[in-house]
Amino acid sequence: MKVEAVEESSLPISARLADFWEMTKPGITLMVVLTAGLGFLLAEDRSFAFVLLVHTLLGTGLISAGASVLNQVLERDTDALMNRTAARPLPAGRMDPDSALFFGVVLAVLGLADLALAVNLLTALLGAVALAGYVFVYTPLKRVSSLATVIGAVPGAIPPMMGWSAVRNELDPAAWVLFGILFFWQLPHFLAIAWLCREDYARGGFPMLTVLDPKGLRAGRQAILYGAALVPVSLLPSLLGLMGTVYFVGALAFGLVYLGFSFAFAQARTNPGARRLMLASLLYFPALLLIMLLDRVVS
Repeated sequence: MKVEAVEESSLPISARLADFWEMTKPGITLMVVLTAGLGFLLAEDRSFAFVLLVHTLLGTGLISAGASVLNQVLERDTDALMNRTAARPLPAGRMDPDSALFFGVVLAVLGLADLALAVNLLTALLGAVALAGYVFVYTPLKRVSSLATVIGAVPGAIPPMMGWSAVRNELDPAAWVLFGILFFWQLPHFLAIAWLCREDYARGGFPMLTVLDPKGLRAGRQAILYGAALVPVSLLPSLLGLMGTVYFVGALAFGLVYLGFSFAFAQARTNPGARRLMLASLLYFPALLLIMLLDRVVS
């Protein structure tokens, strides 16, 4: 602890701020904010409450950032064992765990308070469920069971519901459809990462599916299963009247392409195949968002 404190205090302010920024996992937080914004925009009918949108995105982003920090506090020892995470501020000794803990708690509390006071209690409750699920269920479960991958997709699928509830203050079937799309979209992505980082996960002691089954047969089957489930679920917004024909055709095409990459990974189970699946997953959601916006414009 003394070594960590000395090294932290010796860093220039800019480097320390950069470490705090890194701890929030900006890329993941941005994706969370975008999905919450998607739910908000889909729930809006005619009026557009800009201030409400700002508070929804701000509160959701703060909770996501806080959850990422708290996750790294809890996993700092195992992060030090893995190549891809050893350079993070905590395992590298550039930040004191107590400072990180305080930072994460402050971010999460501010986010929950913003949602409760400026949005509504239902959205704040959803934020609390996502936070608790990620930090207190998913994070410790990673050391115990490969089911953590599925459990971890639950808090990741809640943000669009938060955007929806910010406008409607209820969770109707459409909100659950958005949850389903995000839930099934994440899983092939997670499985691709688990394959690419299987040696790292083994060093860290995480019983990921790709560690328990090094041939990747189970991971390949599950990637196909979740990719196949995503196709019909992604079409439900059109069937519920949220979207039109343009979205239906686009979502069907994107879903089938995504499923095709899942099939290709399952067949070969190679690193290039996993990378292609991961890239397809990263492109799928922005493409789906664009087709939603296009559908709104032409409808």
